[in-house]
Amino acid sequence: MMELICDRPRTPTYPSEPSFYYFAYGSCMCPVDLKRTVGEATHPHVIGHATLSGYRLGFYRRSAFRNCGVLDIVPDPTAQVEGVLYRLPWRFSEPLDIREQGYHHEFITVQCGGKRYNNVRTYTVTEKLGEEHAPNDWYFQVVMRGAVTCGLPEQYCWKLYHHMTELQLQELRSA
Repeated sequence: MMELICDRPRTPTYPSEPSFYYFAYGSCMCPVDLKRTVGEATHPHVIGHATLSGYRLGFYRRSAFRNCGVLDIVPDPTAQVEGVLYRLPWRFSEPLDIREQGYHHEFITVQCGGKRYNNVRTYTVTEKLGEEHAPNDWYFQVVMRGAVTCGLPEQYCWKLYHHMTELQLQELRSA
């Protein structure tokens, strides 16, 4: 397992290239899956595990492409979302926007390694469904792989695992 340390920032591969901060909380937490979108390695752009306060996760979008429920964040003053903070080259912006159709930009503040990052881009579902929909096994696995690979806290990983499992079980019971 690779551990990334936020308080020891990594040197960007393209230090002079314009960039933006991006907070991933779903399948894009997995640098391998994000590479599929942008066409090149994203590991060098990971800053590390970050926390977004005032939101919680939910599966309030059904992706036709993935044929399952996919993650979203919703405001909740009592909750927090763990994810991965990237510093991505600006040239990744358009492919990321294309990938995240059905979502829109939201600019947030996250904590990473004791440092506050403002104006961080994330994506939230534009038209949220009234109830959560279960992820399929593939989506489940890629989300968990990203969470573990990028060093999210073990307790949070278990919480995420149990939430996705419960949604899948509910779907089986209602079928």
